Amino acid sequence: MRTSLFITCYNDTLFPETGRAVVRLLERLGVELEFRPAQTCCGQMHANTGFRGEAFSQAKRFVKLYADAESVVIPSSSCVAMIRDQYPGLIDELGNESLRTEFATLLPRVRELSEFLIDKLGVEDVGAYFPHRVTYHASCHGLRALHLGDRPFRLLKNVRGLEMASLDNLDRCCGFGGTFSVKNAEVSSAMLSAKLQDVRSTGAEFCTALDNSCLMHLGGALHREFASMRTIHMAEILASTEALPAEGLS
Repeated sequence: MRTSLFITCYNDTLFPETGRAVVRLLERLGVELEFRPAQTCCGQMHANTGFRGEAFSQAKRFVKLYADAESVVIPSSSCVAMIRDQYPGLIDELGNESLRTEFATLLPRVRELSEFLIDKLGVEDVGAYFPHRVTYHASCHGLRALHLGDRPFRLLKNVRGLEMASLDNLDRCCGFGGTFSVKNAEVSSAMLSAKLQDVRSTGAEFCTALDNSCLMHLGGALHREFASMRTIHMAEILASTEALPAEGLS
């Protein structure tokens, strides 16, 4: 199977280890990966802050760039949610029938990482090894927009050595929300504080998620508190093996 990796600008700029983990994981599973260097941002930040022209541009660019892709995998549920939920309205607003048809054809081939593994590859045991106590944070986009359900838990359950720590109030937002945390810093900080109480109470060594934006928010607070808990994208856990542990853990 051949698939194209849309790494997202967030991962590319701030968390390149996530992209490397996705490559290791999928190649281990026999997937032939391609990377299209012309990729840019999905346009979510622009759309959410009222820059419609820039959002139109990014949506058109994405559709044109991946129109002929066999499939597209994205290690960020917020970016997939942007494509799945906001692109239809943007493209309808443009009134370009050709673009609308191209997008409708492409959309079923665009998947978030856990969707790709379970729904496309039909794999739940990816051969991972991660001997640590882990708790999982369900990001708002993954939970409410993509309805990922139990997919992340099914994947984590099959990681050898991993001890799963359940998180109370799983549906509680971490308070990041992209530019929300900048525009509404006090509210964002209060939401983060409440979320951290639940995260810390698990006694986990690691907090994982499918969105590095949430993990950056949580990780920054844990770092400021000198907490021993660390954050890690789920792709890094799933890519980890006894021979090749996650980056920074060997």
